Amino acid sequence: MGRVTCNISISVDGFVAGPNQSLEDPIGQGGMRLHQWAFDTASWRAQHGTGGGERNVDSEVLDAVVADVGAYVMGRNMFGPGRGEWDLSWSGWWGEDPPYHVPVFVLTHHPREPLVMQGGTTFNFVTGGIEQALEQARAAAGDRNVDVPGGAQTIQQCIRAGLLDELWLHIVPIVLGAGERLLENVGEPVLEPLDVIGSPAVTHIKYRLSH
Repeated sequence: MGRVTCNISISVDGFVAGPNQSLEDPIGQGGMRLHQWAFDTASWRAQHGTGGGERNVDSEVLDAVVADVGAYVMGRNMFGPGRGEWDLSWSGWWGEDPPYHVPVFVLTHHPREPLVMQGGTTFNFVTGGIEQALEQARAAAGDRNVDVPGGAQTIQQCIRAGLLDELWLHIVPIVLGAGERLLENVGEPVLEPLDVIGSPAVTHIKYRLSH
């Protein structure tokens, strides 16, 4: 069985999104700065179907974190801005060919039929909570890993329940000052550093989690 992993960009003051998140600014004010290091890499551009980008240590890290992912679990807030009953015209932020290319399990309180997209991505909507979503994702992933890309509350639920095995923090040297913190309401997990990789744009730290 694979591991349950998470990799996420975070500011040096602990935020994974800026303040005032909205449809026009889904990662909050200043939040896109957290991801500029990734946008510049050849790996990110290849995953999103565009060319170019730098082949550097940051690109190699991105290759590594997605290399053995067989399914994803994400919160509804990461899939889209809606609340309540579904707007069935909404199919995610990523267009017709999302960058996942494997099954994705979306936490929600409102049932919805699976949404089959181009490139191998199918969004499955799970109403039974994080444990049910992870159970379904593990079955879909087989021996490969299940990754939890966000949002913050979904990652917090995984850590608090002792369900997250590894956490890659991509620490960006910016201060957001406000927004959505990652490591709140997670209990007292023990984080054991496994790897540290640095570049001028970001520091990547891989942790093993235990409780």
